[in-house]
Amino acid sequence: MTPDPLNRLVAQLAKLPGIGEKTAQRLAFHILRAPGEYAAELSQAIREVKEKVHLCVRCFSLTDAETCNFCRDARRDERVLCVVETFADLMALERTREFKGRYHVLHGVLSPLEGVGPEQLRIRELLERLNDSRVEELILATNPDVEGEATALYLTRLLKPMGLRVTRIAQGLPMGGDLEFADQATLAKALSARRDL
Repeated sequence: MTPDPLNRLVAQLAKLPGIGEKTAQRLAFHILRAPGEYAAELSQAIREVKEKVHLCVRCFSLTDAETCNFCRDARRDERVLCVVETFADLMALERTREFKGRYHVLHGVLSPLEGVGPEQLRIRELLERLNDSRVEELILATNPDVEGEATALYLTRLLKPMGLRVTRIAQGLPMGGDLEFADQATLAKALSARRDL
């Protein structure tokens, strides 16, 4: 009933994560109603991101240069390195404006059931980087799920013998949360990670 080009656009948009059929249709109709320049700019932006954006050679963040802005920024503390699972996690930490060190992006977590071992992550590059740097503390900022915890434990076992201070981001209750609605694991983490006031 609808033209083939529109069907193809809806099908492609529906392949995006978190986009269902109805949302894909709304997006397609929005693009169709928008001025021609908008569609041209959107397609150009998609083309450019595929052609120009790649991994930083040092931390494996995203960049359009050889090294990313985080690695080039001389104001960042190179003695503290934060290891994250994904670029999205890095950006979430940056939005806090609290972390002033450098990053290393693993591009995943250990997941034997899905066939993801240390070889599929940027762990070897992390070890090489640590041999050639002045890093004193390594913050493990993987997600507090089974795979994230397993990855943090694996990295801790690898890194502790190097004489580095290895820390883990705190876990527990979110700001504004209610104890009544927290699950047992979260409450247990909050109790074990308590600190003096």
